[in-house]
Amino acid sequence: MNIFFLTQNTTPIIGQVAWVLGKIMEAIFTVIDFIGIPNIGLAIILFTIVVNLLMMPLTIKQQKFSKLSAKMNPEIQAIQAKYKNKKDNESTMAQNQEIQAVYAKYGVSPTGSCLYLLIQMPILFALYRVIYAIPAYVTKIGDTFRVLADKIISVDNGSFLQNSGVESIASTVSMYGTNMTDGNLQNGIIDVLNKLSSSDMSIISDHYGLASLTYEGELILSNETTRGLLDTYNNFLGLNIGDSPWHLITEAFANGAWLVVIGALAIPVLSAVTQWVNVKLMPQQTSSDNKNDQASTMASSMKTMNMIMPIMSAWFCFTLPSGMGLYWVAGSVVRSIQQVIINRHIDKMDFDEIIQKNSAKSAKKLEKMKENQEKLNAYANMNTRNIQKKANISSGMTEEEKEEAMRKATEYYNSGAAKPGSMMAKANMVRQYNEKNNKSSKENTDKK
Repeated sequence: MNIFFLTQNTTPIIGQVAWVLGKIMEAIFTVIDFIGIPNIGLAIILFTIVVNLLMMPLTIKQQKFSKLSAKMNPEIQAIQAKYKNKKDNESTMAQNQEIQAVYAKYGVSPTGSCLYLLIQMPILFALYRVIYAIPAYVTKIGDTFRVLADKIISVDNGSFLQNSGVESIASTVSMYGTNMTDGNLQNGIIDVLNKLSSSDMSIISDHYGLASLTYEGELILSNETTRGLLDTYNNFLGLNIGDSPWHLITEAFANGAWLVVIGALAIPVLSAVTQWVNVKLMPQQTSSDNKNDQASTMASSMKTMNMIMPIMSAWFCFTLPSGMGLYWVAGSVVRSIQQVIINRHIDKMDFDEIIQKNSAKSAKKLEKMKENQEKLNAYANMNTRNIQKKANISSGMTEEEKEEAMRKATEYYNSGAAKPGSMMAKANMVRQYNEKNNKSSKENTDKK
């Protein structure tokens, strides 16, 4: 049953992008389910590869832009140094014109980097949303949770789920169960169930009697003898990717499952390492590029961010569900491979030839703009001459001719010969109304 859950993101742009990406995720899960591997972890890895391949043309353009910017920056800095102490309007305009000429020479837009980021950001946010709320976008997974939600509603409308007294369940409900109180009870319960840890799910299962529920003839939750659908979906190399590494480690220490501890720790560690490798493969500014204070400050800030990002990545992957960490690791690995390929592709480019082509295009564009400006000027001059000619004709009339023309116009105006509904007819009506009122006022004044 194809259900469009209200848990889907509805943020403008991001919601629409998430819907498209959700269709890709559902197609991937449907294929691997068809071949007998209905695994969310595998679906996340394949999904990450597909989306990054689709974004590769944009990534290549961004890297090309960065390379051209690095070659262009010395010229921009030289122009800025030339006008450093000149603040008058003429110098400012001259500086801007020279900088624009350099941008045109290299075929680079001043807002190019911002444009690429603006295109990428909704995609990245939408990616996160789809992976974080898979039941909202993959029909089979959503319908599996829906069976559990219907059972919970039939028992007590989710009352125990909201008031169980278990701190971890209460915090999950407060963070993800807003739809439960907004009237979308089923969707709110699905949101909460999707975020519960395996131990909290056991508590809910025992209270509501969920252990015997099936979907398409298969158990949904595992028991002592049979693995349930949700565990099949979430199990990746022995780890439940619905649980955070922190929760997995805590449970593993309690049960003495040391291999689970190693596997859980591997996710944040691999996330930090792959993020660091990814940063190292990205094009870096050399010291020769940083000839002014502003560029040096920006380079220093970027270096600090490059050091902090792997640490932040490890922390997020340690506290968020392992599925998000798997996406993070897979994304970094895919981007690193992409970056190696892109670097080789960029290194083979003849940027001097690219700059020459851009210069030729810029020259043609300027020439066309010049021609259009000349046409506009010629048209303006022609109109000016016509206006002057008419003025000269008018000024060439004698005083008697001007008085005669004025008299004829006044007679026509007073004759009421204007067409009904025309502006002249309406003007006559206003004139007659004013004359009548003036006459009446005068008569009243004389009587007094």
